[in-house]
Amino acid sequence: MAKIKIEEIVGDLNFQFRKALSQTVQEIVPGAQFDELDLYRAFKKALRHKCEVWEKVNDAYIEQ
Repeated sequence: MAKIKIEEIVGDLNFQFRKALSQTVQEIVPGAQFDELDLYRAFKKALRHKCEVWEKVNDAYIEQ
């Protein structure tokens, strides 16, 4: 098992995650009004509270 810093991964994929999260909310709640950056910041805050600093992932998901 490999370990990753989930918040750092999300930070590296900032633009992609922010757009995907925003699109997902729009699909689930059509017409929802929100600030994309505020939504993303709230998501990152939730990650800090719900995830360990280092999360274990299956080695099959890591390419070196």
